[in-house]
Amino acid sequence: MALRIKNQWFREDRPRSVREVAGAAAFIVWRVGFNVLQNMRRADFDILPGAQYFDFLAEWLVFLIQVTDRIAYAQMSEPERLDFTSTLANRVAEIYADNRADLLGARTDPGAPAAAPGRHPDRDHFIDLLNLRSQDYADFDIEPARLTHPVARFLAERLIHVLGDRDRMWVHDQVMEIEAPDAAALVLKGLNGLLGQAPRRARRAAGVAGD
Repeated sequence: MALRIKNQWFREDRPRSVREVAGAAAFIVWRVGFNVLQNMRRADFDILPGAQYFDFLAEWLVFLIQVTDRIAYAQMSEPERLDFTSTLANRVAEIYADNRADLLGARTDPGAPAAAPGRHPDRDHFIDLLNLRSQDYADFDIEPARLTHPVARFLAERLIHVLGDRDRMWVHDQVMEIEAPDAAALVLKGLNGLLGQAPRRARRAAGVAGD
């Protein structure tokens, strides 16, 4: 089933701030990443509920944040883009951390000091991964409308370390030929809609319930 994403504002009578757009984009990134996970499980990849599930999802979310940042680069001023991507990354990290903690409990490290008030270890772990991967993704040309094999291959290589032995020989084809291009296209469509760069879909007439 094709993923449908909400990418149009309910009311268009006022401009949206960069941070409002980033907050809405974060939910699109989350939904697209989660959809990829479901697609690959349906394709018979063993992605088991638990830590592996969220490690797999984290790699996809990091990749999709890179894609979204490149779209912002083409459509925003540099200060707007920096504000947008920072807000986007932090909001995705919060969504990821909340979902992981709900299912697995908060991440613990016996050798680490207690988290400061207001800090979330799962969120911090995701941001650390994002910062690490961003250094590598910076070396790639990322065109969401025509995703190239080198960047998709890099993503597949990161996923190899998450998946079990049975799936490692198949992950490149699935990611490079299907999942990564489709996910990038969905994010592009979603953000273009939020930024008013996509044609507006007609709304269905509202129904009225009667007794």
